[in-house]
Formats: sequence, C-alpha cells, structure tokens
Amino acid sequence: MPERIALVTGATSGIGTETARGLARVGFRVGLVGRDPERTERTAAEIREAVPGASIDGFVADLASQAEIRRLAAEVRASYPRLDVLVNNDGAIFDRYATTVDGIERTWALDHLAYLQLSLELLDLLKASAPARIVSVASRAHRRGRIAFDDIGHARRYSPIAAYSQAKLGNVLFSAALARRLSGSGVTSNALHPGVIASGFASGTGGWLGLGWRLIRPFLSSPEDGATTSLHLATSPRVEGVSGLYFERCKAVPSSALGRDTALQERVWAVSLAQLGLADPVRL
Repeated sequence: MPERIALVTGATSGIGTETARGLARVGFRVGLVGRDPERTERTAAEIREAVPGASIDGFVADLASQAEIRRLAAEVRASYPRLDVLVNNDGAIFDRYATTVDGIERTWALDHLAYLQLSLELLDLLKASAPARIVSVASRAHRRGRIAFDDIGHARRYSPIAAYSQAKLGNVLFSAALARRLSGSGVTSNALHPGVIASGFASGTGGWLGLGWRLIRPFLSSPEDGATTSLHLATSPRVEGVSGLYFERCKAVPSSALGRDTALQERVWAVSLAQLGLADPVRL
C-alpha cells in the first residue's frame, strides 16, 4: 500500500490540530499548514510525541494571500508524490472590516476563497491519487448566510456575523459546485459543521463579539469533538465515493435552501474564480 498523505490547514490550534492528530493516529503522513513557523513546528513536535512513529511535516503560509496559497501548493506538490486528503479548515471571524493584500475583505478571502483556491491548486495531485477526498469545514452559521453580490465584502456596513455567515455559505456552495465538476474523477468534495467548539477561533476579536465568545467558551464542545466529523469524512469507508453533501455529527443532512440552490452555487463559483483570476477547470 502506498503511504497515505493528508494536508490540514489551520492545523496549529483547535479543530485543525485534533484533525491532524487523528489522521496521524490512523497512519497518515500529515502536512500541517500554519501562519507562524514556530507554532507550526511546535504543533508538529507535539503530534510526533503523542503519536509515536508519526510522520508530520510543517508548511507555513498566510492563506489570506493568493500568492501565499500558490507558493504553498507548489511546496506541497514538490514535497509529496500524492495527496489522499485535503482538509480545508483554516478560518476566523473578524470584528473589524479590513482587506487583504489582494484587496479582498479578509473573512471572505480566508474563510471561503482560500478553500477554493487551494483545492484547485492541488486538484491534479488529488486526481492522480484517487480515490481522494476534499473536506471543507463550513458551519451551521451558513444557514443565516446571504451572498451580498452588490457588496460581497460588506464594505458599506460591515457586520462580523454577516461576513462570517456569508463565507460559510460560500463553503457549502463551492463544495457542491466542485463535487459536480469532480464527478467520475474519484475525488470527492463534502462540507461539514464541526459544532460550536471551545477553540481559539474568535480569541483575537474585541468588543461585544470578543466578550460574548469569552463568556460562552467554557460551555462549548472540545476541539476533539469538533474534529470528529472532519475525520469521518477524511477516513471512513462509509463515505467512500460520497460527494457534494453537507454533514453534521457524521451524518449527511440537508444544508440551507440557499446552500442547495444549484444556480446560486454556479454564480458564487463564477464570482469566486473571477476574484482569484482562475479559469474553470471543468465547464459544465
């Protein structure tokens, strides 16, 4: 059997770390993607200590930057002969409006566009490794999301919750649109809600949002619980060949009505590719 390889973004804390640890425990070689070199290497060392014999690699990139994603993908392709699982997990919520180096509102850039860009940058490697899986960590927050096509960055009236919910809806929409394009390729694409987890997710926010997060954090589920559905979609034989669905608690459930809207999926797909300057890999 060839060595199984997985890449996990946002892997230096919370759900990402537990997902990487779980993949290592079942024998995957795991690439950890983090923004901070020291923290990335420290997380890799902790997993190696917790899982004797684990093969863990660290990759450093700021996934809010399109150039950084292209560089990361090139490093992954140069480092790995195959890629069996890609877990798009990185994400954050921001209490203030700001744009990335590419001029895109940072929630949409990091929580949505980065998932799409990295998946497409690594698509040939995933196809060559089929059967392979793309797992995208969305959120139940997508159910309150709306795509503001006339102000997709919420620049006119920024709301952290609206921006985050829109990005998570973007995850669900893109995952389904990608699944259609991957039909017959042996690569699956699914999205999931991990639960409301006591992680560092909103730790950098201030104001009412930061205060609210600190107050409820002691009552939330653990990162280990949050990684359960990601690991299920990445490893379980029960979902072999299953694609284009949305999962909660390891079960496929209907996403929101907007999430299931094929026309909206295609519109967001086209808008996202335009923002990334990419061509559609498969025209339907």
